Amino acid sequence: MPTYIVTCKPDATPAQVQQAKDDAVAQGGKIGHEYNLIKGFSVDFPDNAVSAFQKHEHVEHVELDQPVRIQ
Repeated sequence: MPTYIVTCKPDATPAQVQQAKDDAVAQGGKIGHEYNLIKGFSVDFPDNAVSAFQKHEHVEHVELDQPVRIQ
């Protein structure tokens, strides 16, 4: 399963971020890292689940995790 970075909306409460994580798991995802600075988390998701999760009420953005380069 590919890994995605999920960013919750800036005004999401801690309970709403937790709800998004719980919903991701309920849709077959496995939570990896949890990020506090961006109110988000990484999740291993089946390909067929990610498009529905992008419409979650507390989610601002879902992006495929990729290596980051500085040059």
